[in-house]
Amino acid sequence: MTGGWSLPGGEAVLLLRAVIANGDFEEYWPFHVHREYKRTHAGLYQEQLDIAA
Repeated sequence: MTGGWSLPGGEAVLLLRAVIANGDFEEYWPFHVHREYKRTHAGLYQEQLDIAA
């Protein structure tokens, strides 16, 4: 990509702006952080956790 917005990036910004405008940011952000952790980290280490248990 040589600059500008991607469709997923633009959609993410619009979603965040809508959440802020609706006054739901304080409730949404912990949900987002938890979901992002599960998406990017939890699956990567699940096998190691299963072996340790």
